[in-house]
Amino acid sequence: MTHPNTIAVVGTAAGHRTLTVSLFALFVLATLGITLWAGRQTRTATDFYAGGRGFSGLQNGLAISGDYMSAASFLGIAGAIALAGYDGFLYSIGFLVAWLVALLLIAEPLRNSGRFTMADVLAFRMRQRPVRTAAGISTIVVSVFYLLAQMVGAGSLVALLLGVHGEAAQRWTVVAVGALMVLYVTVGGMKGTTWVQIVKAVLLVLGAGLMTVLVLARYDFNLSTLLGAAAQASGKGSAFLAPGLKYGASGTSRLDFVSLALALVLGTAGLPHVLVRFYTVPTARTARTSVLWAIGIIGVFYLMTLVLGFGAAALVGPKTIKASNAAGNTAAPLLAQQLGGGAGSTGGAMLLAVISAVAFATILAVVAGLTLASSASFAHDLYAGVIRRGRVSEGQEVRSAKLAAVVIGAVAIALSIYADKLNTAALVALAFAVAASANLPTLLYSLFWRRFTTGGAVCSIYAGLVSAVLLVVFSPVVSGSPAALFPHLDFHWFPLENPGLVSIPVGFLAGWLGTLLSRRPADPAKYAELEVRSLTGIGAH
Repeated sequence: MTHPNTIAVVGTAAGHRTLTVSLFALFVLATLGITLWAGRQTRTATDFYAGGRGFSGLQNGLAISGDYMSAASFLGIAGAIALAGYDGFLYSIGFLVAWLVALLLIAEPLRNSGRFTMADVLAFRMRQRPVRTAAGISTIVVSVFYLLAQMVGAGSLVALLLGVHGEAAQRWTVVAVGALMVLYVTVGGMKGTTWVQIVKAVLLVLGAGLMTVLVLARYDFNLSTLLGAAAQASGKGSAFLAPGLKYGASGTSRLDFVSLALALVLGTAGLPHVLVRFYTVPTARTARTSVLWAIGIIGVFYLMTLVLGFGAAALVGPKTIKASNAAGNTAAPLLAQQLGGGAGSTGGAMLLAVISAVAFATILAVVAGLTLASSASFAHDLYAGVIRRGRVSEGQEVRSAKLAAVVIGAVAIALSIYADKLNTAALVALAFAVAASANLPTLLYSLFWRRFTTGGAVCSIYAGLVSAVLLVVFSPVVSGSPAALFPHLDFHWFPLENPGLVSIPVGFLAGWLGTLLSRRPADPAKYAELEVRSLTGIGAH
C-alpha cells in the first residue's frame, strides 16, 4: 500500500486538551474493563487462541471489520481521495474486492481444516516441522512489519493530540501504547481482543457516518454538487474525477497500480490476523456468515470514505492538507475540525478530538489483533509443534504465547521508537506483499491441489517471503526518491513501489516447482481426508 499508516494530526488548542485526554482515558478504561472481564473467562488454549469459538456471525463480522479497517483505511484512503480524486478511491475498491477472495476460497475451508493458526491447515497433510517453521516465520514477519507501521502511527497521533513534545516524550508515548497492546493480549486473549475490535468497529462506523452526514448536509445531500465542488477546489478541474491523475502518468505508474491492486486483493486472504478470526466461530457456516457481515460493514464504510475524501478536497482543500501532511493523512481530522466550526472553535476541537480518539481506537484494536496472531503462531507452531514436537500441555502453550506477546510487543516498541521518521509505506507494502506471495499460494495449493508436497509448501513460503523483501529493499520506497526511507541514497534497481506483480507469481511458481522436484510424493489419503473435512466440516475442531 503506497499510503502509509503514519498519522500526523493537527494539535488541539491547550484549552481543549482536557476534552481530548478525557476521551482517550474513557476509551482506554472501557476497553481495559472488557479485557479484565474476558481474562476471567479465558481458561483453555481454545479460549485464549479462539475466544472459545463462541462468537456469532454478526459479532465476528464486526470484529473482522475492526481488524481490517486500520488507520490506513480511515485516514490514508480519505487523504488519497482528497489529493488524487478518482485514483484515490481505487484503494477502497481493492480492499473490498479482497473480501470476495476470502469468502469464496478461504473462509469455510480454513475454519473446517484448522484449529488455531494458518499452519494447522498446511501441516495437516505435510511434514509438521518444516511447514510449521516456514509458516511461523512468515506469520511473524508479516505481523511485525504491519505492527511497526501501526505503532509509529499510534505514537505520532497520541503525542500530537496530547501536546507531547520532544523525542523522549514521544518515545514514552510509544512505550505506553505498546504496553497497553501487550496487556490486552496477555490478559484478555482472543475474547478480550475480539470485543475491543467490536467496540472499535462500531465507533469507527458511527464516527465516519456522522462526518458523512455533516458533509452531505453542506451540499443538500446532493453527491453531484459535492463532486463538482471538490473538482473545483482541487485545481485539477474535471481531471480530478477521471482516472489517471495518479496512476496514468507513465507506464511504470500503471504497472505500479496493477502491482498494488494484486497485493491488496490477494494479500488480504493471507494476512495472519485476519485468518485467525475464522477460528473464533463454532461452525464453517458461521464463518461464511461473518464474512458476509464484514463485506457489508466494510462496503458501507468505504462508500463513506468516498464522501469524506471528496468532502476534505472541497471544504479543506488539497493545499491545506498537503501543508499539514504531504501524504494526505490529516485529511479526515482536518475535515472534522472544519465541520465542527473550524480551527480555534469549541465545536471544531470537540469533533477533532472525537475523530482522533476513534482513530486511536482503530490503531489499538489492530495492533492487539496483530500481536495475538504472531504470538499464537510462535507458541502453537514454533514452540509446541517444532521445538517440543507436540509434547506440551495446554497451559504451557498458553504461557509461551503470553511470553511471546510480551517479547513481540517489546520488539515492536523498540523498532517503533527508532522508526518514527521512516516512511512506513515500505512496511505496509511488505506486509501485504508477503501475505500474498508466501501465505496465499501455499494455502490455495494445500487446499485444492492433490499433488502438493511439503517441499512445494516450504519453497512457496520462503520464495515468496525472500522475493518480496528483496524487491522492496531495492525499490524506490527504500532509496532513490525524495519520499524514500533513505532519500539521500540511491541503490534501487526495481522500478515499482510494490513488489506484488513479481513476488506473487514467484510464490506460486516456487510452490509448483518445489512440488514437481520433491522426492517424497504427496499422500493421497491425507489429501482425501483434508478435502472431506474442508468441504463438510466432519472432524473439524
